Amino acid sequence: MDVVRPTNHEQTAPRDGRADTAQVSVRPPRAWGLAVVVGLALNWLVPLRFVPADLPSGWLGAMVFVLALALFAWAMVTISRGGSNVPTNLPTITIVESGPYRFTRNPIYLGMFLGLVGLAIAFDNLWLLIMLAPFALVIRYAVVAREEAYLERKFGDVYRGYCSRVRRWL
Repeated sequence: MDVVRPTNHEQTAPRDGRADTAQVSVRPPRAWGLAVVVGLALNWLVPLRFVPADLPSGWLGAMVFVLALALFAWAMVTISRGGSNVPTNLPTITIVESGPYRFTRNPIYLGMFLGLVGLAIAFDNLWLLIMLAPFALVIRYAVVAREEAYLERKFGDVYRGYCSRVRRWL
């Protein structure tokens, strides 16, 4: 497994007084849950369908959701086995470059995006698909931007090299 660990000095709290975390302003699972709840509530108020009637939306959506869940789980297992933390409020210990992290720097968030798409298809709920846009913007600017700045501060050239080899999304 490709892992880069900082030296003991780098694992201590930063000298600028910031905690050794990305200090994201939104916890991603909560943002995802809110997107789902809002999408379901809006659909209850004003149902909007988008899947053609002749398609088995339940099965198709379930397959997409299972694929999303698999990506999400693979990413979490890979980062945990690499010795780092998954929750955004804990320090990143290593830069993991194996598993899904060979293809995207954010496989957990891609799994969340895909999961929202799967639910939208399964429930034939256009509101859930619409909620993908604000959810993606929150993840990109309130989470990923802060994570990237934190990782660059903490790992420097090692992280910049990883960024040059692996795309943010796909």
